[in-house]
Amino acid sequence: MLFQTSIRRELARSFGATLFVLLIIVLTMMLIRALRYASKGAIGPSEVALILGFSTLAYFHVLLTLSMFICVVSTLTRMYRDSEMAVWFSSGQSMFNLLRPIFTFSLPIVLLIMALSLFGWPWANAQTEELLSRYQTRGDIERIAPGQFQESSDGSRVLYVDDDRNTRGSGQIENASKLFVFTRKDDTETVITARSGRIEQREDGAFAVLNDGQSTEINQDQTLTISHFGEYGMRISEQQAQSGGIDLNNRDALLRANPRMVSTPVLFGIDVPRFQGELGWRLGMGLAALNLVLLAVASTNLNVRSSRSGGVLLALMIFVIYYNLLNYASDYISMDKAGMLPTLLVLHGGVFLFALLWLYKRQQQWTLGGWLRRRGARAEVAA
Repeated sequence: MLFQTSIRRELARSFGATLFVLLIIVLTMMLIRALRYASKGAIGPSEVALILGFSTLAYFHVLLTLSMFICVVSTLTRMYRDSEMAVWFSSGQSMFNLLRPIFTFSLPIVLLIMALSLFGWPWANAQTEELLSRYQTRGDIERIAPGQFQESSDGSRVLYVDDDRNTRGSGQIENASKLFVFTRKDDTETVITARSGRIEQREDGAFAVLNDGQSTEINQDQTLTISHFGEYGMRISEQQAQSGGIDLNNRDALLRANPRMVSTPVLFGIDVPRFQGELGWRLGMGLAALNLVLLAVASTNLNVRSSRSGGVLLALMIFVIYYNLLNYASDYISMDKAGMLPTLLVLHGGVFLFALLWLYKRQQQWTLGGWLRRRGARAEVAA
């Protein structure tokens, strides 16, 4: 009992430290990507923190799985190196008896991984997509930003305001000596410049009223028409209505949706290959977490000629191979080449049997050399 308590305590410390390091690395990578998207105008600067949070939540179950796998491998490697496993085996305990304290520690984490993969993953993806869609479909008034060329929501107009004192809340665009508007309509391009302007809300919509400017119209035959104006009104679009998510009652809209954003209960009711592939991936993450615990126990062994990081590198290689197999199986189901349940049974059931056989081999201390020697001895006796 004392040994089991100490091993669970060490697993908890190792798991916390590993998860912290991996989380810092992933947060840094996602922050760089979010800032790059913000610089390109794909997301708003004020929404970088939200995008970062939703992205981290979406992949948090993967971080938990990898952290749990590494912590089991590193803890058992340390116990082998310090001869604690020799004490465990000399007391009459086996490799399979070691699974009880490890699974006692790992089971709550596996349940959390299942919950995040089934419910947290689609919710976080849906929230991220809603933020991106909301920013891309915002109205022309919200698109006005000092010193930036901004395309209108319908793509027919480009606006530029060279004014760092632009106040959209008051509806004024003051001191805009380089206010610039480019429009294209019916093979005719128009370039408008003005010194100042304002936003007016009228019954038929929002209008940008430009003062003291010039309009240059470029016709299809490349002729120019230049005119000056004291005041020019131009209608600008309002913010487009948001879809508010996926309409579950509209099957056509549901089938066109990204499977990553569809909730798990809805996926169970859709017999479409690409949705079944996504469902198989979500279910497979929980099954993979269980199998990885078995693989961690089976693959950890003491090799005095290897470095301290050799076990961790092997663990990373096993995790990458298993994770890629999981993604490949999801794609295989999505292409309608196999059913979801048979694929899950072959992949995860096969890995489970492989891990048990590996554990049994370690327990019986089977080696290729020993098997050849026993076979040679039998041949000599028979002769």
